[in-house]
Order: sequence, then structure tokens, then C-alpha cells
Amino acid sequence: MTTKTTQLAAGCKRLTPAINGVIVAFVLVVPTLVILFGGSIGEQPAVWIKTAVAGIRRGPDDASFLHRKTTLHERLLGGLLVHGFDQESCHSRYQSAVYRRNPGRKPSQYLVSKLRRQEALQRRCGPGTAAYANALEQLKSGKSVASPECRYVVSISYRGLGNRIISTASGFLYAMLTDRVFLVDPSTSMDELFCEPFPGTSWLVPPGFPLWYQGFYLSTPERYGKMREDGVLRTDAVNGSAATGELPAFAYIHLDHNQTDHDKLFFCDDDQRLLSNIQWLIIRSDGYIAPGLFLVEAFQEELHRLFPERDAVFHHLGRYLFHPTNRVWGLITRYYDAHFAWAQRVVGIQVRVPWSESPEVLKQIKTCTQNERLLPAVLGEEDEEPLVKTTAPRRGGRGRARPTAVLITSLKAWFYDNMKGMYWERATANGEVVVFDQPSHEEVQRYGVKSHEHKAWAEMYLLSMADALVTSGESTFGYVAQGLSGMRPWVLDMGMANSTVGWPCGRDMSMEPCYHVPPTYGCKRREDAVLPHVRHCKDWPTGLKIVDQKDW
Repeated sequence: MTTKTTQLAAGCKRLTPAINGVIVAFVLVVPTLVILFGGSIGEQPAVWIKTAVAGIRRGPDDASFLHRKTTLHERLLGGLLVHGFDQESCHSRYQSAVYRRNPGRKPSQYLVSKLRRQEALQRRCGPGTAAYANALEQLKSGKSVASPECRYVVSISYRGLGNRIISTASGFLYAMLTDRVFLVDPSTSMDELFCEPFPGTSWLVPPGFPLWYQGFYLSTPERYGKMREDGVLRTDAVNGSAATGELPAFAYIHLDHNQTDHDKLFFCDDDQRLLSNIQWLIIRSDGYIAPGLFLVEAFQEELHRLFPERDAVFHHLGRYLFHPTNRVWGLITRYYDAHFAWAQRVVGIQVRVPWSESPEVLKQIKTCTQNERLLPAVLGEEDEEPLVKTTAPRRGGRGRARPTAVLITSLKAWFYDNMKGMYWERATANGEVVVFDQPSHEEVQRYGVKSHEHKAWAEMYLLSMADALVTSGESTFGYVAQGLSGMRPWVLDMGMANSTVGWPCGRDMSMEPCYHVPPTYGCKRREDAVLPHVRHCKDWPTGLKIVDQKDW
């Protein structure tokens, strides 16, 4: 036994029996968590941490400790999902609804039917089929084919996990709009993070794909923007290219942060007609291109039928595509059951800042959560009065105050330590018990480290299970959580981090992610590319976000 543990055990003998019982439980649970969440050999240990403000007893009236009762229709997410998967291979697919306090939006019947047609296309033309083998041979030949049996989109997503998720979701949307088989680059551990989304086939590009060897960059000869700029492809000659008289076997769509104006022609109707004749498209992106697809006139009617609630695009596609693998789902469910299932309410706070310590951002978080009544004010502060009027605490069975659980996700521990300390050292103004948790603090983002990405995906998902959500502006991590949750978050204004806090956060206009580098002008005439249901983002003013018109 370590010195620290010996001192803790000795201190327990001097405490009251009730508190002593809580500390003994704490000592017994922590080693179990360390064992369950330990990292693989050669990686940083995946130790998750939990600190409670006060011990919570569960009684017979604490019904919230039980998982939410759901119908079969709810477990299938209103029809987004279908039977046919081996449940043991992916527990999260049919269990996620049990853990979600917010059941989410209902998908349109047209979206449900479109997903079933897409699944049939994936089975008919995906890896392992004769159609895929034929298409692969055509690709290797370097020649185009007229009226191909099947057409394909290969998604290359990169950077952080949040970027990869929103990029993949919008690539899938494009595949559905253009009746293409959707495949993903397997090199970013897609199979270790997410279950297969399509029944009876795989979305992973099989080994030996002939284009991987060359890489995809601005200098790639088959880059669509480059071919358009050089006159190799012309929209006034849809049935062929200006240079060779035939279309290329594939086109590389470069939608990265450094895309050119010619690359952005991808979002023009004439260019989409040209691209529809090319069998293989490779799309490389690190962002959410879906708002750009809404600017294509040829897609707008179909998008309206798919998503009558325009602000639920990522919400539906994210819940359809991204099911945590069993290993990640174990992290999620064990943590949820141990830390949040008993709470009256769960508030998620996602902090993404480049500084290890920032009193200004800490004050933003405190002011935001208290002004918006997400957390109660605290008493006994010498330098300020409570920021909100006191209200009666939420009550559970037999009149007991029911606690609020607060989940903080951040690479840093400093914000969690200070928020937890604030509510530990001072009583709340309304007597409510507030419990703080932070699953991990990696200090720096570790690209390509499996244990790091497992925890990142688990924490995004845990945030999406909250009842209310506070996110950091411009963060794709937060975008994923808010979209999966089906909630509009309160967004921390990161531009105010070094100034006096006046308006520390605001309710976002939509739960949709922001497209940070969208087209800047229309295709037919120079104009700001904004429609009634596509608005500039609050957290990134030059970006675009899909909104629901009825809210504006």
C-alpha cells in the first residue's frame, strides 16, 4: 500500500460512519477503474479519474439509476437502424437508446427508405462483389467507362477525431445524393473505433486499393480543381474532356483547408453534372461539407425530402453511421453507470483552449453556467454576489435533494480542478448537490495513439448523453457531441478569453456542425453563398451552418 493510500485509510477511522462508508467505497472502486481502462502495451495508461463533491446514497425511489425504458422502435432510432446485425459484435447499435436521456429527433420516412436503398446498393456493389471487382479493374486500366454499373465515393478524412467524424458523415450524405457506394479509408483506425454501419457488407476499402500508393495533394494531376483550371475538364463538354476526348478513370476532390476556388467548383451544378460521369471519386476533407451541398440547386429538393428539419442532418447521419465498437462502448457504459445514471440531471462542459490555465476562461464557464441556470450559484464568495437568483433545488424521492452531475471534458485538468473545488469548498445557493467528473486529461492531443482516440470517442459520446451541453466555439469535438445529442448547445465565446466577461456564452442557432471553409461566392454570379436555411456560424463568422427555417 502506498503512503498516500495509508494516510487516507488512517484518516477514515476518524470520520463519521456515513462518510467513512463513502470513502471505503471510493478506495475499492478506483483500482477497478484503472484495471478496466488500462491502455495497451507501449501506450500511455488509460486511467480515468472521478472525484465526487459529496457521497450519494441510492434508495428505492431513485428510479433514475435504472436505464431509460425503451421500445423496439426507439432502440432502432425511429427506423434509422434495421435488424440483421449480430448484436454481440456491436453492443452499442441497439443499446444506445437505453442510455440517452434525450431520445432525439424522429427521422423522415423518406430518409429511412433512402437508407434502405443505400444499404442495398452497398451490398450489390461493395467490396467482395463482382461489380466491385469489375470497377476496380476499370480503375487500374486508367480509362473511363460509359454508363458504369456502379459508381463510388472514397472518403479520406484526417486530423483529429472530431474532424474525421464530421467529414465522413458529410461524405456519406454526398454518396446518398449521387447514388454512389460509400467507402472509407481504413488507415485512420475506423474499424477500431466504429462498428460497420451497413448490413451484409463493409464500408472499409479493402487492402490493395491501386490509388493509395500515389497519395492525394494539391499537386495530384487528377485533382478536379487542377483539371478544371488547366482546361483538361470543361463543363461545356460534359460527355468528354477537352484534352483526350474521354473522362478520367477517377477524380480527386480536394476539399481541405487549403482548397482553391477551382476546387470549390465542386459545389456548382454544372460541375456536378460533369462529375456524375466519372466512376470513382476520391474526396479528401477535414471538415463538414454538408452546408456546401445545400448550395447545389440540383440537390435541394432531395435534401428537403430527406431532412424536413434542416438542422438535423448530422444528428441523423451521425447516429446511423457511428456506433462505438465494443471496447469503446465498455468505456462509455461503465463510466455512465458509475457516475451519471443516478443523477437528476447531467450537464456536459467541453473545454477546448490552447492554454493550460486561464482564469478568464474559467470565469466564462462559471458565468455562463450560472447565468443560464445550468448550475446553481455558490455562497460565501467575498468578491462577488451570486450571479442568479436562488431557486429551490430539484428533489428526488422522499424529499431528498437530487444531485446534478457535471461532466467536464478537456485535455487539461486545471478547469476541472477549479470548478470542482469551487463547489466543494462552498455551499450552493439553493442547497443543490453538484458532483463533478472528468474521465481523462491527456494534456496534449496524441494523434494516432489508440488509447487516446478510444477515450476521445468515449468522451464525445458521454457528452452527447447529457441533458444540457456547453461547448467551446470552433471545436469539432463539441460539434460531434451536440449533433449526436440532438441539442443546441451553449457556446463559449473563445474570442472573449482575454477580456472582461460580459456575454460569456450564447445559445447556438443550430446543433449542426460549422463548415469552416465553404464556397465564398455563387457559381453563376459573384454573391455571398447563403440561403434561408444556411447561415454564417456564430463561432466562425466566415463559415456556414445549416439551420431550421422555422427558427429564423
